[in-house]
Amino acid sequence: MFSPEVRESIIAAYAAMSLWELAAVVLALAYLLLAMRENINCWYAAFASTAIYLFLFWDVSLLMESALQIFYLLIAVYGWWQWRHKKDDKEDLHIHRWSANTHLTVFTVIGLLTLVAGYLLDNYTNAALPYLDSFTTWGAVVTTYMVTRKVLENWLYWIVVDGAAIYLYIDRELYLTALLFAVYVVLVIIGYFQWLTLFRQQQADGNLVAASAHDAQCN
Repeated sequence: MFSPEVRESIIAAYAAMSLWELAAVVLALAYLLLAMRENINCWYAAFASTAIYLFLFWDVSLLMESALQIFYLLIAVYGWWQWRHKKDDKEDLHIHRWSANTHLTVFTVIGLLTLVAGYLLDNYTNAALPYLDSFTTWGAVVTTYMVTRKVLENWLYWIVVDGAAIYLYIDRELYLTALLFAVYVVLVIIGYFQWLTLFRQQQADGNLVAASAHDAQCN
């Protein structure tokens, strides 16, 4: 399946793999599994994993990915506040969908930011794979925000972003992290259908409440 040179590189990378990367991977998996259940503790796991990856990515010259971790630290706090604040106010933050026009605008913005950031990194830094690094970074920024707002389609965005990130991490010999993102692709597909079920249930419950209110008014 792999050439002897690739196998030797994988074995060497595994031997050199730090416990920090292992900890980051475990915490990142915990985040995703908890997020799939709409469990607010996911943001604690996200914060801890991100703090570790901030230094790991900088060490392998993935500058945009390293900068992304700073955003993740902030968004973990924001996401926790959003989910906790709505709960304390007795107002749940419900899963919802974005319109096609909103998605089109988001795709365009991500594309433009990728081109600009990729060009700057390619010409003024020693960043590895600058355009792919930029795409996964800006894509993750938008998608993580979607998670904090419980936008259903965030899971579909993650499939694309995580899929691209797999190649990025293999190139940087972060094989355990690449494996993590391969698992992510599977889990986000499951997460999408879980949230879709919850979304449809919320829609049905909302329609039932509206119908009951209408009947009460009529009576």
